[in-house]
Amino acid sequence: MTNNFQKFKELHAQSEPLLIGNVWNVQSARKMENLGFKAIGTSSYAIAETLGYADGEEMSFEEYLFIIKRIAATATVPLSVDLEWGYGTTTAEIVANIKELHKIGVLGINIEDSVVEQGVRTIVEAEIFAQKIKAVAEELSKENIEVFINLRSDVFLLGLSDALTQAQKRISIYETTGVHGLFFPCVTKTEDIETLTKATTLPINVMCMPDLPDFNLLQKAGVKRISMGNFLNNKIYQYLESEVETVLKNQNFSSVF
Repeated sequence: MTNNFQKFKELHAQSEPLLIGNVWNVQSARKMENLGFKAIGTSSYAIAETLGYADGEEMSFEEYLFIIKRIAATATVPLSVDLEWGYGTTTAEIVANIKELHKIGVLGINIEDSVVEQGVRTIVEAEIFAQKIKAVAEELSKENIEVFINLRSDVFLLGLSDALTQAQKRISIYETTGVHGLFFPCVTKTEDIETLTKATTLPINVMCMPDLPDFNLLQKAGVKRISMGNFLNNKIYQYLESEVETVLKNQNFSSVF
């Protein structure tokens, strides 16, 4: 797939929210494309599960890159990659990873303001994270590398008691870093979503959750991008388990067909 940054960026400016088909292998990516999705994005959680790891950069970047390469090689729609917190500790390391992704046709990344250490996810101080992202964005610009940076803030995901206030604070800090979009997984209240979309001119991304409003209400609330996360991956394997249980119970394969 050739790079087409502008096309991907424009998908975040249309009136109807961009629904991202989150994928974890070539097979799932092809299904999403066949269903008419305008863009796809990897779920690092789902790919980590596929490779036998927990989420939180337990898999190496090289292992992750192998899967992404296979998806990118067959994708005909814009592809974004969940980069967790960058798979690197320095600006140079993170930029090097993004350059590798860009080479194979990746048009966007998600990068998050929380880290997982010893199985525990914690939020990073906003100013420190902003400095890191600004440095990454500036370096990419110097090298004329166009990648849609979707900055993920985990204030709602972590269930912070002042999540909305924290989100507003972080928006004011993050929108000056050179990123192209802001992602708030686990926000579900319509009034909170409206507050976020009104707080910035950057496109706001939300994620599949049990109480998330329907797509029409999200559009009215100003949302520009909707992600699926790992939930469809989970659902498929729940179905697999149920179907195999039926086969074992019936002692035949009739339920499969």
